[in-house]
Amino acid sequence: MRAATTLSVVVLAAAGIGHAVVTRLDGEIDRVDPFKDMKNRPEAGHGMNVLLVGTDSRDRISEEERRKYRLGGAPCHCTDTMMIVHIAEDRERASIVSLPRDSYAEAPAHTDHTTGKAHPAHPIKLNAAYAEGGPQLTVRTVEHMTKVKIDHYVEVDFTSFMRTVDVLGGVEICTAEPLKDSYTGLDLPVGTHELDGGQALQYVRSRHTDGSSDLGRMKRQQRFMASLMSQATSSGVLLNPMKFRDITRAVLGSVRADKGFGTGELIDLGRALRNLTAASSEFTTVPIDRMGYPVKGIGSTLKWDGTKSARIFRALRDDRPLAPYKSRVKYAPVDVAPQQIRVQVANGTTVAGLGRTMDRQLAATGFRTTKTPVNAPRSDVRRTVVLYDPRWDRSAKSLATALPGAELRTVRGQGPTMKVIAGKDFKQVRKVRVEDPQREEAKVLRGDEVSCAP
Repeated sequence: MRAATTLSVVVLAAAGIGHAVVTRLDGEIDRVDPFKDMKNRPEAGHGMNVLLVGTDSRDRISEEERRKYRLGGAPCHCTDTMMIVHIAEDRERASIVSLPRDSYAEAPAHTDHTTGKAHPAHPIKLNAAYAEGGPQLTVRTVEHMTKVKIDHYVEVDFTSFMRTVDVLGGVEICTAEPLKDSYTGLDLPVGTHELDGGQALQYVRSRHTDGSSDLGRMKRQQRFMASLMSQATSSGVLLNPMKFRDITRAVLGSVRADKGFGTGELIDLGRALRNLTAASSEFTTVPIDRMGYPVKGIGSTLKWDGTKSARIFRALRDDRPLAPYKSRVKYAPVDVAPQQIRVQVANGTTVAGLGRTMDRQLAATGFRTTKTPVNAPRSDVRRTVVLYDPRWDRSAKSLATALPGAELRTVRGQGPTMKVIAGKDFKQVRKVRVEDPQREEAKVLRGDEVSCAP
């Protein structure tokens, strides 16, 4: 949870503030290499997948804060929170999937990062992967379980979470039932509350407010993050240079990230996400098949529902939403996902750059373009043409849906690659996507569903 909050601050801030400040932030981030020497990784999907972990490190917490927010005890040096944040390729959606810390997991064979001892593949609780093999084993274990390739890794601790919330001016939370947890000190009556950093940490850490334990905690974490994103994007607080300066100071030195998550990535991602709305952010938890699943030598774990969780991770790989959401863009339904269709674009006109324009728009919609448009043999093509092998007719129809008015022509033996000749009639690519009737099985919370009603 802390990781997700910090990343949302960094990304949203990068959307509105200049290169120099973000460069300073990049220089202060502690770097790790979780992808070193990794082999046999999942195939890359579409969009960006960030593994966010919050550790239980409390080295920089003051004694007063430890007592006030009940943060005593020795840390386990494991991941207190873990989630995959998927940013859609068209930057119109953020999908966040929480991975329960007590999930039954299978750690791949590895070498202990401290002792150098070789370990064969073996069962563990998911949060123990960090203690045993650090960020690298954590990434490997998550990829092994989800078959989702992780592009970036971000890790934060208690301190960055509390200070970030305080600098933002607190976060508004609504409670339909009283929440009280003697372990963390959380005590919230029914109603609307403005939580400061310490109170927010109590809220997202509490596991004993009811009988739902870690699953209930993850739901609160998701509601908190959705509320934070909604407030940050609607209030404009992150577009204030002075406020942003304070936010960067709050998180500097408390974030660890992979070496590839640098200034360029932060700024590009931030600009792309400038118009992300609460309605286009969605949150869910991996579906659980069995609670209290006993494992010898490990104890009680949570066993994932294989079928339902596979659908969630397939949606991430295919860059599809976890559930329907309100979008500024209207999508046309198709039978074949654009991510499965390879396209070669040719310019059939005298309009300079028309092929490049079509190629970029098709790629932004998800089609696997060659990114090297060519000139067609003729330059007087009036109507856009889709040339396709009849064996791939469903793919051709899906592509033609994205190109309103295009003519379909069969070319036997052409193979799976679609060929498009851009004509003078081309205006722009229409957004398309596959409607998955199974996706509503996941219990998904949308960002705009957590606002506090007056």
